[in-house]
Amino acid sequence: MQPVSPKRLPLDGITVLALEQVIAAPFATRQLAELGARVIKIERPDGGDSARGYDTTVKGLSSHFVWTNRGKESIALNVKRPDAMEVVHKLLARADVFVQNLAPGAADRLGLGGAALRARYPRLIVCAISGYGSSGPYRDKKAYDLLVQCEAGMLSITGTPETPSKAGIPVADISGGMYAFAGILAALYRRERTGEGAAFEASLFDGLSEWMGYPLHFAQYGGAAPQRTGAKHAAIAPYGPFATGDGKTVFLGIQNERDWLRFCAEVLERPALAVDARFANGPARVANRDALEAVIAEVFARYTHDEAIARLEAADIANASMTGIAELIAHPQHAARQRWHEADSPAGPIDVLAPPLDFAEFVPRIGAIPALGEHTESILGELGYSAAEIRALRSAGAI
Repeated sequence: MQPVSPKRLPLDGITVLALEQVIAAPFATRQLAELGARVIKIERPDGGDSARGYDTTVKGLSSHFVWTNRGKESIALNVKRPDAMEVVHKLLARADVFVQNLAPGAADRLGLGGAALRARYPRLIVCAISGYGSSGPYRDKKAYDLLVQCEAGMLSITGTPETPSKAGIPVADISGGMYAFAGILAALYRRERTGEGAAFEASLFDGLSEWMGYPLHFAQYGGAAPQRTGAKHAAIAPYGPFATGDGKTVFLGIQNERDWLRFCAEVLERPALAVDARFANGPARVANRDALEAVIAEVFARYTHDEAIARLEAADIANASMTGIAELIAHPQHAARQRWHEADSPAGPIDVLAPPLDFAEFVPRIGAIPALGEHTESILGELGYSAAEIRALRSAGAI
């Protein structure tokens, strides 16, 4: 495992209190932990974050939970109880950031809405992550990743002409988490300048709608939405998969005329194709996609996969091989860059990918995955609770 840098991490000294669950908020706060923040995760005593129970594939732990929760401390609190809420407010008084992605309206009912917390803790940064935002007709609508993908139009452009498909990863949750992460960093930077906290919200629907930018503009000004084209590109050709003579598949992408000329001359060995009126520019190639792909398929059928890749590489044409998950785990790029590390967990060491931020000045932290309530007593001790008081809280069901 790569040694911890002796240099300070950017968020050293920052404390984040997270009343979070599932993916979006945990994904945001995990990245804060990797940059040095202390992240205290509040979980229900009776089972904790529901993502803990999604599967048991990682040595008995949930793959979802392992992915989004390393580097955190877990405190078990029943926030519906007043004595547990006293603990929450003692933590808030020491925190720099509060993150929550509770069900619509739940934070306000607990007195943990942005306005209430900002009034009580002026330097606190409050981030609320929701499905659709705190206003509008969908404000109270339940929002799971697939459902937000539907509402944001993603399924309408993803899949084959016959079958709409969701993304294979929770892109709505990831988009909400990434904008929350960016917003927290911006608010911390603003506080450094002004001394003031902030309250903001990030929604899965807004985040994924932003990521739909190209289809939105394409449809708004082109008169029709991009069509579902499977692994091909609706607005660029050739761009997508092509079978080779040995039964494998090569993916390629031509995005400018320089590449198109080289592709015709050096890969297809048909330079005249580059000036064929049917394929003379990007829109023409899209309009005549079937004829174009038939020509490419005929040529690629004469090559093996490795020969096709070699020709594409020699011509400096963007390309890729179809990679499965097992191949991704063993990908030579990960191996060469030493991207795999170990994280501690209640089930023992677990292989995890390093954070995708590669700084020359410091090494992001890869912390342990916490057991439910693992840090409850130590955190309460920091807050001044005696052993007898902790036992009383446990007996009352507050922790």
